[in-house]
Amino acid sequence: MDPHLKNELMQQLIAEISICKKCGLWKNRKNPVPGEGDLNAPIVFIGEAPGRWEDMESKPFVGSAGELLNRILRKAGLSRGSIYITNLVKCRPPGNRDPHISEIESCSPYLDQQLDIIKPKIILTLGRHSTSYMFSKVGLTFRSISEAQGKIYEAKLGGSKIYLIASYHPAAALYNMQLEGEIEKSIKLAKDLMNKVEER
Repeated sequence: MDPHLKNELMQQLIAEISICKKCGLWKNRKNPVPGEGDLNAPIVFIGEAPGRWEDMESKPFVGSAGELLNRILRKAGLSRGSIYITNLVKCRPPGNRDPHISEIESCSPYLDQQLDIIKPKIILTLGRHSTSYMFSKVGLTFRSISEAQGKIYEAKLGGSKIYLIASYHPAAALYNMQLEGEIEKSIKLAKDLMNKVEER
């Protein structure tokens, strides 16, 4: 797709998200958090939902979990500007609770449209909600994030072959330091795969 058209379509989608009232989360939000990054990136990272700092700044992964993610990205040789990063749910759930199924159902079409615009070759899911959603979308069975973590799955999305990699959410590593190494493995896996995909 032409880069100008991609940008135009994404801007239209962001405008739609900014006034969305499909679920009750709009009542407490300061800002929706559509996502950011390179629309031509071969990798899209999908988190779960914005937290307090994301809600304030309208950017994904800018709080403590975001700082951890940035550190892991640097270790893997990736920059925020070289990927596209978004969430399954675009508005902050109160008290940073998990998004409800009804909220995911209301909001996930926006993610579907983003993926359709970007057409990534690799999708890295961060956390069980985004992993479960993407697995169901491509016809894979999701049992647990610990089982899916750090593995590469080949799948079809929108008629094109993609690689799906699941990871623990960086927020989980704030409470369990051992998980940071697991997240690093998944992101390094995505980076190595990106290099192979780009060589073809």
